[in-house]
Amino acid sequence: MTGKISVIITVFILLLVTVTVSGFISQKTERQDTLLQTNEIPGIHSDSLIGIVNENFTTNTGQIKGLGNVIPEHYDSKNNLFITILRGTFGLLMLVLICYLFSTNRRNINWKVVVIGLSIQLFLAIGILKVPFIRSIFEFVGKIFIRILDFSRTGSEFLFGELLDVDTYGFIFAFQVLPTIIFFSALTSLLFYMGIIQKVVHVLAWMMSQTLKLSGAESLSVAANIFLGQTESPLMIKEYIPNMSKSEVLLVMIGGMATLAGGVLAAYISFLGGDDPQQRLLFAKHLLAASIMAAPGAVVASKILYPQTETVDTNIEITKDKVGSNVLDAISRGTTQGLALAVNVAAMLLVFLAFIAMTNYVLMKIGGWMHLNIWIAGISGGNYTGFSLQFIFGYTFAPLMWMIGVATPDISLVGSLLGEKIILTEFIGYVSLSELKANGAFHDSKSIIMATYMLCGFANFASIGIQIGGIGSLAPNKRVILSQFGMRALLGGTIASLFSATMVGMILG
Repeated sequence: MTGKISVIITVFILLLVTVTVSGFISQKTERQDTLLQTNEIPGIHSDSLIGIVNENFTTNTGQIKGLGNVIPEHYDSKNNLFITILRGTFGLLMLVLICYLFSTNRRNINWKVVVIGLSIQLFLAIGILKVPFIRSIFEFVGKIFIRILDFSRTGSEFLFGELLDVDTYGFIFAFQVLPTIIFFSALTSLLFYMGIIQKVVHVLAWMMSQTLKLSGAESLSVAANIFLGQTESPLMIKEYIPNMSKSEVLLVMIGGMATLAGGVLAAYISFLGGDDPQQRLLFAKHLLAASIMAAPGAVVASKILYPQTETVDTNIEITKDKVGSNVLDAISRGTTQGLALAVNVAAMLLVFLAFIAMTNYVLMKIGGWMHLNIWIAGISGGNYTGFSLQFIFGYTFAPLMWMIGVATPDISLVGSLLGEKIILTEFIGYVSLSELKANGAFHDSKSIIMATYMLCGFANFASIGIQIGGIGSLAPNKRVILSQFGMRALLGGTIASLFSATMVGMILG
């Protein structure tokens, strides 16, 4: 294991040198930590805990802070297409190499499954971004999500009234986003009771079973994860989990970490797109595509990390259990579950954001005492005001972001988002992305699109505990295996989303 880590660290150091030579240090994007930041000006020690950045702040894109990065419907690349594809291909190979280094059985890796899985991801990306017919399908589904968001807003307006008026009161997260989680949870429960979700999942599972040679149970689990959460989808295969092989269990875990549930998907559409109908539709399309693309990516990562050596049962049979005894009971149960999820999200954000603020305050103090803040502001071109979690995350993952094709001036910004997702949660990452986007902090709008795909999924440390508790309750005999596979599942879920982001970056140019 030490040798594997040494190889990865060596590669990252070489990449960091390459990035530095290509202009990483000399980037001029003037950006301060926008999630939780201090008023401390580089070189000036301040006792202020959290402050708002300068409203007159401008970036090297010529945009005034506050106008934000508006994502065009059709991205017009100004990059060298050959270099972009070459860089993206290199990124994909490196991601596969990382999985290979942590594989438990390299000799038995089925490279045919790897190639087919990555090809499916690539074809999905090409279709979503470049093929009008496929793009129109995703836009149609995206419009359904937007319409449902409008329905959710109707209920919210009855409860909160004028507090939903963004022009008057601004964007209030608790009122604008959390109600959508509750409504989507109730709707999902109703669709599950009616058998609609099961039928869609069955079709997708059959396709994955035929193309990727998966067992019926793991195909169902991965397909269900596109619509359901990482603890809900295993309910569809709960009878099979106790007898699953280790490879199948790992795929169930990685599939849960690599995709998003419908409720939070709607929430991300809401605050990434804001009140702009076109931006909401655009992000609805990309978020939906990200969750679907992550499914074959999860298969690829899983089958490299722990290859399947046993004979699999390709029979696909969904559990007959329904949520609730009737329609009203199903809606009630879904509403209760959604309320619990919304409260959990609110509490999680409150606590994590407070801890980030506290940690950044301490780090900025240390940076002031050690004169690090001036140096950090200088080497980052103003991207960071001083020593902070965002700086640590950004520069730790910057080589990886350069490797997968993120625009060089944006690699530390996108790197900090990945760090926040893994260490904290993807919700924190998307909150940061929405604020950076609103502040016009990105040099290239492609970076925002790639970050949207990269952040897709529940791959974070908290999810390890959630899966051990959730899946372990369905199959107590697998609890030890679940705990042993926690870090591998986190790695696989992260890699699956990075596969998608890399491919999308290659296609956009």
